Amino acid sequence: MADRDAAFQQYGDRLRNYDTNEASDWVKMGKTDRSEGHLTPDGILDAAETVLRRFGPKKASVVDVARALGVSHGSIYRHFPSKKALRDAVAGRWLSGVSQPLSEIVDKPGEADTKLSNWLRRLVTLKQQKVKEDPELFATYRTIAESAQGAVSSHMDEMVAQLAQILAEGREQGRLTYEDDPMTTARALFDATVRFHHPLMFNAWQDPDIDRAYETVEALLMKALTSEGEPVAIETKRS
Repeated sequence: MADRDAAFQQYGDRLRNYDTNEASDWVKMGKTDRSEGHLTPDGILDAAETVLRRFGPKKASVVDVARALGVSHGSIYRHFPSKKALRDAVAGRWLSGVSQPLSEIVDKPGEADTKLSNWLRRLVTLKQQKVKEDPELFATYRTIAESAQGAVSSHMDEMVAQLAQILAEGREQGRLTYEDDPMTTARALFDATVRFHHPLMFNAWQDPDIDRAYETVEALLMKALTSEGEPVAIETKRS
């Protein structure tokens, strides 16, 4: 808890004290003489992330990325046709850093109720670790995600699909009980825990009781899904 609180404080301090003048120094020091023939999408994304950390999403440009790599900006456009496409790719790679570890939990053999608990906990941990390990990029992601709706929507669909797979396995194993189809139930589970993993809920993560709140929510969800009584019905219509 103390480590996480310190990370939140560091995140706020860095945002308040951010100095874009450091970017020009970084470009001079970090620029590499890289031939355009060896330029790769991953290399461009590495440079884009660094530029975004330094300049911030409002001031960072494709030209800055090109300068950091020692190539012309036209060579960047050969891999990413627009500034938006490049930012979408940055957001997509950031999100894949969450989805990949979760997919490993889904694919691992085991009892579905245990997998479900592990998956939900891992999702929360991964998202909150982004603040601690890379606060600048996390802040940038929160901004560029607003314009990268395609990447964000795909990520959310993938998360729900993973949950649905676990739920389907749980029904087959007789370890999870629910009335609706797996996708509907998965969406409800994802929404029920959104406070703990959605980047826009960052401020809520500073609550000293956030861990206890998550434990309470998970316990209620797991109790409902593993009950031997009537199957859980998810209400999808609002009055």
